[in-house]
Amino acid sequence: MVLVGRIARPHGIRGQVCVTPETDFVEDRFRVGATFWTRSAQGDEQLTVITARLQNGRPVVGFEGFSTIDDVVRLRGLDLRVPEGDLRPLREGSYYHHQLVGCAVDTTAGEPIGDVVRVEGGAAGSLLVIEGARGEVLVPLVTEVCVEIDVTGRRIRIAPPDGLLGLNDTRRTTRANRTGE
Repeated sequence: MVLVGRIARPHGIRGQVCVTPETDFVEDRFRVGATFWTRSAQGDEQLTVITARLQNGRPVVGFEGFSTIDDVVRLRGLDLRVPEGDLRPLREGSYYHHQLVGCAVDTTAGEPIGDVVRVEGGAAGSLLVIEGARGEVLVPLVTEVCVEIDVTGRRIRIAPPDGLLGLNDTRRTTRANRTGE
């Protein structure tokens, strides 16, 4: 199951909620008839959208069986997930963030950097957050740096520009000097 949104809060008194989308395909994903899976104290639950609109770029949706604000209060903060097979195919060279998390990262020279723990950013640019022997390393997700991405083989090879990997060492030293470590 893949995260495509998170219920932010109730909206109005008719059982609708505001959603923080985690997808580039907002209008398609949050349309009438779409189904999502959530997990809460009540267990796994399937939600079907019966009303949908965009307000300031965010989906406002109503779910089948939820008609009042009291009904939806318990949904606040829940993740909205879909089966991975329901995702749109992407053009070559594009990846869903969840496909990159867990990939091992090494340089073209064979130096292991670590594993991708998350991807940050969006339309303005994404960063791979890598945890390894150097600590946390941020690497721009651009073809000039990430020269080979093999999601099937769970591997990313990078050609870091001079100084990129050392930035993390500099940040750690500066932070330690400030805190007296």
